[in-house]
Amino acid sequence: MGISKDRIKFNVGGRIFETTATTLANAGRDSFFGALFDDEWNLSPQDSIHFVDRNSDCFAVLLDLLRTGDLNVPANIPERLLHKEASFYGLLDHVRTAKWGPFDGNRLRLSDSVKGIAPGDGTAIRAGPDGGCCVAHGSVVHVFDWMLEEHSPINLDYQRVNDVGWIDSDNIVLSACERLGRGEGGMGLFSSSSGDLRYKFQVCHENQVKSYTAGALSFSPDYEIFASCKGRSNEYGIGVWDQITGKQTDFFYESPGWSLGDADKLQWLNGKNCLLVATLFPRKDNCYISLLDFRDKNMVWSWSDIGSPMAIDEKRVRDAIAMEDSNSICVVNEFEDLGFIDLRMYGGSVRWSSRSKLMKSKMPDEPCYPKLALHEGQLFSSMNDSISVFCGPDWVLTSRLRRSYGGSICDFSIGGDRLFALHSEENLFDVWETPPCPII
Repeated sequence: MGISKDRIKFNVGGRIFETTATTLANAGRDSFFGALFDDEWNLSPQDSIHFVDRNSDCFAVLLDLLRTGDLNVPANIPERLLHKEASFYGLLDHVRTAKWGPFDGNRLRLSDSVKGIAPGDGTAIRAGPDGGCCVAHGSVVHVFDWMLEEHSPINLDYQRVNDVGWIDSDNIVLSACERLGRGEGGMGLFSSSSGDLRYKFQVCHENQVKSYTAGALSFSPDYEIFASCKGRSNEYGIGVWDQITGKQTDFFYESPGWSLGDADKLQWLNGKNCLLVATLFPRKDNCYISLLDFRDKNMVWSWSDIGSPMAIDEKRVRDAIAMEDSNSICVVNEFEDLGFIDLRMYGGSVRWSSRSKLMKSKMPDEPCYPKLALHEGQLFSSMNDSISVFCGPDWVLTSRLRRSYGGSICDFSIGGDRLFALHSEENLFDVWETPPCPII
């Protein structure tokens, strides 16, 4: 693009700044400064001084950020004020990028902890796309922006929240238990800033709207929402809704003897155009993992531990995650043994790779079942009070994330270049970030 080299002046709160169009173009088209350019990236008008009634000290910091890519904040500028000004100019992403480096599980450092947000243990934590997160505690979901400032909580009035997921930085989907006798439950779309309900997702069975319990959630790039559903009639299985309209578009009814409505984990596989559905121990005595193709309502792959030898009992699966690049599904048991199932073999066995020798501490009094996450080619597994990071084709343990207090980790989530770990005993969550690379 042909960027003009013309100079431009700003009067910000009575203080004059002079810069170039090239520097301002670094802010991007969607920023406050991008609005000053025409479609050809030419600055107009070129002669005037633009008056902006904002904080001049913060403007100086943000202008320097656009010039150099470095964030240098004087001690006299409160962080919240700078972030508020960055939001006004549309430069929050620039500030985040300068504040911490690209996500790397082996370089993560504990940056903050948030405690005491609700009585009782947390249910789930989910990282937001903009560096914030939300935490479910019983019937309440607490929402935090990327500065870890809490927004208005979402309260479902005694309906237990089962799962939560971000549509985008402004919208959150909650799945909840049916409240018997009230016709409530299911799923809803809420504002992340105000906590207001925007609309509910209904299940229709035989042309009638049904009350139902919604469980695990997943989202596809084609703006679809998937949720495990359990009703009081025959509406057991996986429902599909359009994110934009909120209308139900499909329903995959579970096969006899196969548990889909109680699923603990859903994961959309974009390359295979299928949905992974996992119902795991201890929710059920046996574990079921399947891939569903909604185009022809077919279960294209499945695995279950039904019929496994009794000696395999200690290998019961607590979490599962699909790894499309290697055509496999990774599973984990309560001893943090990693196992792998080949997706190219229908109903194949688990190839266990023992990590038990890495456990240094005793099992907790209150069990927190391990969770898995795959992010940017790295595998993460929580166990007790730590999170292990595995890398390479053989998934070798390369680092562990652990803090000194907080109790066992009941859930963790990665997103917005941060890892959030929710602890059970001290009712807190930790924030892990990758420090920026040193300037040479």
